[in-house]
Order: sequence, then structure tokens, then C-alpha cells
Amino acid sequence: MSGVRVLVAGASIAGPALAHWLRRRGAEVTVVERAPELRPGGQAVDARGVTREVIRRMGLDAAVRAARTETAGAYTVDADGNVLETHSADDDGGDGYISEIEILRGDLSQVLYDDTRDGVEYVFGDRIVELTQDADGVDVVFAGGDRRRFDLVVGADGLHSAVREMVFGPRERFVRHLGQVLAFYSVPNEFGVDRWVIDHQEPGRSAGLRPLPDATRAMAMLFFSMADFDVDYRDIEAQKRLLRERMAGFGWLTPRILAHLDDTPDFYLDQVAQVVMDRWSSGRVGLLGDAAFSSSPLSGQGTGLALVGAYLLAGELSAAGWDPKAGFAGYEGRMRSFVEANQEIGRLHARSRDVPGPDAEPAPEPDMEALMALVERALNGIELPDYAGVPDARNSV
Repeated sequence: MSGVRVLVAGASIAGPALAHWLRRRGAEVTVVERAPELRPGGQAVDARGVTREVIRRMGLDAAVRAARTETAGAYTVDADGNVLETHSADDDGGDGYISEIEILRGDLSQVLYDDTRDGVEYVFGDRIVELTQDADGVDVVFAGGDRRRFDLVVGADGLHSAVREMVFGPRERFVRHLGQVLAFYSVPNEFGVDRWVIDHQEPGRSAGLRPLPDATRAMAMLFFSMADFDVDYRDIEAQKRLLRERMAGFGWLTPRILAHLDDTPDFYLDQVAQVVMDRWSSGRVGLLGDAAFSSSPLSGQGTGLALVGAYLLAGELSAAGWDPKAGFAGYEGRMRSFVEANQEIGRLHARSRDVPGPDAEPAPEPDMEALMALVERALNGIELPDYAGVPDARNSV
């Protein structure tokens, strides 16, 4: 063991994935999560391209595949439910609109937690309230009153990262709203949803339903355009009011979906946003996942960035002998182009959903050759070193 003590904030996907690799590289890892337990359910997330190789190297391919949603594909329908377009999970070698490996965020989080819980210290229901670093370590004060010292701290605490705000500055400096708002929550499956996502779109708004592993439930997904978003992400009642206002008069099954707003156990609404930073570390504190480089749900690659980033961050730190300056620099150098490609995909998708103004010029035809090159870079445009020269606890078992 290296004896290096690393504190990771956030136990969704990026945090436990990083804990997996840090532990294998010989670090002593603590994960702190402000929620009292793992959050179940959530939106479906995808593993595409090079991300599948990271999952394989984690030894979790079978566990992740066993927890898949088994979604067969997606239908785009008109207001009367007539099918306009069909997308299969087999399209584009499993990397299409519906990914071959699609899993609920909460189920992937559970797989990662189960994989790491015996070798990693998890602290639920607590959070970091103060960080003070010097040349040799980071002193951390927790909301529960504990004070501890670590060699490194990594914020993997999402779009609204508290670690980022403490170390790098206010969120307004880094969070870029893409003009869209997304809501999703589970509803009784009174709609007959079975293995296929159903989606109805009109300019500026969309509503959809997707199957869940529990066939008695379905996941509702609602999008709407909104130029400025200033609703507090913790104010659930204000979010529900906003959703009702913005989706009023939208046809298809939307009124029936909205009728379940007050009895759903897992309502979520937030702006569709990216995090853009010129560096993801400061001294002995680094950032990972949405906290560092959210690409937005519209990129389809947030989970991929988190898993690939976790692999590279742990590998680069270990390869640098746990020197934070060299390790964080190696991680940023390897990830930056991959992140930028995925963020560009997210921005393009957001712009395609914008409502054109009355005097807007017709959108130019896309350069398909350039677009396909961008997609390939966003899926596979990153090297995964094998880190043969660094410790790997899995190989010593």
C-alpha cells in the first residue's frame, strides 16, 4: 500500500469509480456523501465507445450488463401516438441513440458501491464544509464536526459541486446554461410502456416515457426550452410549479404524466448545463466528472466522462508517485480533448432543440463528415494507458 490518503466527495458514479481505481493503485480512500444513502433510480445513462473498455478493466462488465435496462430501442411519435421514427439499440454497433449498455444511474451507482464497499470507507449523511491545504496535505472540516487530514481531495460531487465552489470560486464562473431544462420522475406504468422508449417532440418541448426494470413503473422525461434558469436546485415545490407552467397545453400523454407529479418518490429537475474550466485542480485538490467537466445529459456521455476520467486520474496520480502537480497535469492533458469533443456534441444537440425566432434564418445543412468525425472523437478519441508500471491490487490477489 502507498499509504496515500485520498478523500473523495460524492458517491454517485464518478466518486465510487475513482475509489475503485485509487484502491487498486494502493491508496487509502474515504468517500463522503451528503445524502443519507445511495440514491436509487434516476435517469438512464449509457456506456458507449471506450467507456466499455474501462468497465471491462474494472472487472465489472458482467455486473453492469446484468443491471441493464434491456431497452430495445426508441420510438418518436406524433401527438396521437403514431410512430414517426424508430431507433434500435443495435444501431451503430450499440453506440447509437439508445446504447447497448444502458443502465439507471442509481443501479450503476449500486454496482460501483458494492464493488468498493469492503475496501473503501464510505461516510453517508455528511459533507465537507471547509478545506485548508498546505504543501503536505489538506485539512478537512466536516459538517458533522469531524476534522481530518488527507494527502489529496477530489470533488466528484456533480454539477453543483461544493468542493469546486470552495476551492475555485462561485458556480456562475463555470456553469454554462444551454437553454434547456430537463425533468424526470417515475410514474405508474399505466401507459403500457414495454422495452421501448416513447418520445413526443415539438419545437421547444418534449415529453417521453421509458421502461424500468420494475415493469409496474415507467420513467417520465420532460424537456423545455428556457433562456434563463434561476430556480434553486433544492426547491422542489418551485421546480414542480415551473414544470406545470412550461408543459401546460402540451399534448400527447403529458397531462396524465403531470398528474403524478405530487405522488412520485423521485422527482428531479435541473437546468441542462455544462461546466467549463481552464483547469481541474488546485494544489492537492482536484475535480472529476460533472464537477469538473459536465457535458450535459444532451451529450449522452456524462457517465463515460466520469468512468474514463476516474481511470485516468487514479492512473496518472499513481504513475507520478502521488505527486499532485504531475498527476493532475497528466490527467488533464489526457482528458481535455475528449471532454471538449463531448461538450461540443452537447452544445450541438442543445442548439437543435432551440425554438427559432420569427426572423431566424434557416439552419444551414450540417457538415456530416465533420459531424461524424466529432462523434468518433467523442466516443473513442482517447488513449487508455495500461499503467503496467504502477501497482494493481487486483493482479496481486
